[in-house]
Amino acid sequence: MSVIKDNSEVLMHFAIKLADGSVAESTFANAKPVIFRMGDGSLTENFEKCLLGLAAGQKKQFDLAPEDAFGPSNPNNIHYVDLSKFSADTPAEVGRIIAFTGPDGHDIPGIITQVVGDSVTVDFNHPLAGKTVTFEVEVVSIER
Repeated sequence: MSVIKDNSEVLMHFAIKLADGSVAESTFANAKPVIFRMGDGSLTENFEKCLLGLAAGQKKQFDLAPEDAFGPSNPNNIHYVDLSKFSADTPAEVGRIIAFTGPDGHDIPGIITQVVGDSVTVDFNHPLAGKTVTFEVEVVSIER
């Protein structure tokens, strides 16, 4: 029986749950598992350690601290933008996610967290940064 090891190519379903039990993301809902290669950098080292030794068909649930999941919230990723930069088509509303053009020309999503006077606070951290999350995984298949 094949088990997940370093450099395995893995097809799996996953769900990410927050501390209150709400589901932030799930491949179970759309019946489309994801494929990745262990060690390719797409997952954190501690996430991968939780998967090592699992076999096809096996399910596991584990909690990851922020530094092992989406990282801590970085205060350098919080920016203040002048309210005049927004328009009626793209209003500055708390909770709204807006794509901003980064220095390299690529879009970077930011969430508006506060509007005070003419200042809009935009957080460019990953929405799950700084949060402990629970992962539920189901291994569909393993190559290697």
